[in-house]
Amino acid sequence: MKRSLSIIALATLACGAATAQSSVTLYGRVNTSLERQKIGDETLSSMENNSSRWGLKGTEELGGGLKASFLLESGFSSDTGAGTGGFTRESWVALESASAGKLRFGNVSATAVYFATADYISNHNHDTGSSADALYFYQGTSTDTVAYTSPTFGGLVFEAQAGLDDGAGSRTYVLAANYDAGPLHLGGGYVNGTDNYFGGDKGKQYALRASYDLGPLTLGGYFMRDNIEDTAGGDLSRNAFRLAAMYTIGSGELHANFGVAGKLKGDAGSIDGTGAKQFTLGYNHNLSKRTKVYAFYTKVDNKEAATYATGVAGADFSSVALGIRHNF
Repeated sequence: MKRSLSIIALATLACGAATAQSSVTLYGRVNTSLERQKIGDETLSSMENNSSRWGLKGTEELGGGLKASFLLESGFSSDTGAGTGGFTRESWVALESASAGKLRFGNVSATAVYFATADYISNHNHDTGSSADALYFYQGTSTDTVAYTSPTFGGLVFEAQAGLDDGAGSRTYVLAANYDAGPLHLGGGYVNGTDNYFGGDKGKQYALRASYDLGPLTLGGYFMRDNIEDTAGGDLSRNAFRLAAMYTIGSGELHANFGVAGKLKGDAGSIDGTGAKQFTLGYNHNLSKRTKVYAFYTKVDNKEAATYATGVAGADFSSVALGIRHNF
């Protein structure tokens, strides 16, 4: 009996020491909306999952200012309960220090340019679901990635990413930067990777973002240029921009977003009917730091040859939605 008690005591002390040195956190988000959608000439009612997810993240203090960390994140459909299988949203391991920066290996979810531009100004519903930025081109890949984030230099942070081909024959290179100075926030970067939209081998993206805080009012926007390759090997280019505004009233937030995708341009000039516009008006009411209810109206107007949000040339999209989001 005494020996058993001694073993239990030692195990308890060991667990306490491990807990003091490292930590693992379960986190996630459940975000679901009821919507009345119109796709082309068809109107339907639906329940939508807005990028619900769960994950595990942890850190261990290694001494001397060095820290190890990891993140594993999986998506699931909140409307059906179906999971994606595996930690396909994000999965990486890292070493970091305040003086040297952070080095990550794995799947980093999206490129640093996306987080520095479209994600940064998409405040109304985390750039998810039917009101997400339908005009943004996700160039390159975020899997099999080596990512380095620098320390902060007077409000300026750099990030470099290299996506390995892993035998697939394509690589992604990313450079991004973010700058914060009081109410002014700037960001942008460059992506050189695979064209994800027309099946070509080449895709390049140049993007800039700015936002400014004016008390309860926040204004933001980005501009990007995409150079891509179609399936026939021809070079195409496109310009796009998006403007966003948020006005805070107590626990409420009013949101408005407007984006424009310009015509695709090829070797012979502009291709008619390939432009589009998107407008979103929304309201968030924060019941707590973790829970909110929201409503929005979003509309994508496609020209006759554009397929944004619908996948059907010339078909427009719109949705009126009421939703609940809870973070844990």
